[in-house]
Amino acid sequence: MTTLLVLLIVGVCFASMTLIMTLINLSLWPRPEPGAASEELVSVCVPARNEERNIREVVESLLAQDHRAVEVLVYDDQSTDATGRIVAELAARDARVRVVASMQLPAGWNGKQHACWRMSKEARGAWLLFTDADVRFAPDCVSRTLATAKAMDVPLLSGFPRQVVETLAERLTVPMIFFILLGYLPFARMRTRLDPSASAGCGQFLFVRRDAYDASGGHEGFKASMHDGIRLPRAVRKAGFRSDLFDCTDLCECRMYFGWGSAWRGFAKNAYEGLGNPFLLAFVTVVHALTAVLPLGVLAAWGSVPWPMPLLAGLCLAMAAVQRVAIHRRVRLPVWVVALHPVAIVVMTAIQWHSFVLHVTGRRTWRGRVSGG
Repeated sequence: MTTLLVLLIVGVCFASMTLIMTLINLSLWPRPEPGAASEELVSVCVPARNEERNIREVVESLLAQDHRAVEVLVYDDQSTDATGRIVAELAARDARVRVVASMQLPAGWNGKQHACWRMSKEARGAWLLFTDADVRFAPDCVSRTLATAKAMDVPLLSGFPRQVVETLAERLTVPMIFFILLGYLPFARMRTRLDPSASAGCGQFLFVRRDAYDASGGHEGFKASMHDGIRLPRAVRKAGFRSDLFDCTDLCECRMYFGWGSAWRGFAKNAYEGLGNPFLLAFVTVVHALTAVLPLGVLAAWGSVPWPMPLLAGLCLAMAAVQRVAIHRRVRLPVWVVALHPVAIVVMTAIQWHSFVLHVTGRRTWRGRVSGG
């Protein structure tokens, strides 16, 4: 048995495992409950640094919620554009909007984590929703999220908004979030254990009960991080509370990035932190090489490789295609991009290793600031 044949067999095994994991996770990924009448105050915290393009729309979508007990806190993080003026206008028009006074970023803090921490100190709600300025909310989002958190009995509930992707760069990179989440995180284990490593979340949508947030230490506990979507669920679990994920595709949407430069920089800032381990990064790289890159190479050399190697290579890519189609249909992403799966794998891997280099050299930046500053 040749080395190439052995590698293809290993690739088929890995591809089948991630496909099975994805299908199981999709069946365990709950959709939101119907909204229910409630007087519980929900404090929505929106960090904003140079967000003049987004801030009005996100705040207005929050003020239009059918759950009326909502307050919207905005932290204008020393913006140099019209963000401050727009927020001030919104606050003057509706008392539910409150501007949290900004200050110079303290040493050792990441800007977003500091903004969220400051807003949490001013928030009055029994529940806190940390979100981003580029998210847009359906009118029933808060009511249905609150009902779902109570039905699932979880103090922290996170979800991934429907991702709006317009350019090829966005279509290659953004869907990989779901590919990694659903293919590698066992939802059943997440529900039965408090192990922090068995959790995940999305910084665009973190819905947490006040007592669990305070007990976890909040954003101060990971003040230099650029990945609150991972760090807050882990902190909550360390404090003895459960966290979970639900499918909020129908409740909100977000266009994270615009084109290659934006997507590359955006994912590079925290792609490695999401894995958090160089050995895991190396392992994932090998797995993806065996399940996507190697099979494509074998099929490209169809006439010069013996049977059954082309069959095994095709089986790897077919299983990945089934996995991706199931994901894309569920979260309403373009299905045709599945045909570019090996390309997406290469791009994602390059971003992850670039992120690793930035991490170890202390050069990760976002919004003009380095990590922890």
